[in-house]
Amino acid sequence: MSVASFIAAQRTDHGVPHAKCCRWLQVNPSTFYKWLNREPTERERRQAELNEAVKASFETSGDNPGTYGSPRVHEDLVEDGWKVSVNTVAASMARQGLVGRSPKRRRRSLTRPDRAAAPTRT
Repeated sequence: MSVASFIAAQRTDHGVPHAKCCRWLQVNPSTFYKWLNREPTERERRQAELNEAVKASFETSGDNPGTYGSPRVHEDLVEDGWKVSVNTVAASMARQGLVGRSPKRRRRSLTRPDRAAAPTRT
């Protein structure tokens, strides 16, 4: 996290004016404005593209949208030509709040039938 992103976070999360943060941290306010108005980096652009691809794969997954988890979404992305790890896909899904369906839980009965007992007819 850069100093400028920290100042921006303080401004949005806690309502602290950026001018005060710059003064406290002994940072020139022009540094903050330079960071604020800059172009997105190559990494940020690729992450945004990956987030869109993950969301598109997630929404078209399985019979019902939102079925696949990160391993299956990762397989879809690799088939589409992305070079990305499963953990990166999982992090992207977590950032976006996308959660795959988990299998239904199988409940086991606590009572065991008596195999020696005669079958009952009702």
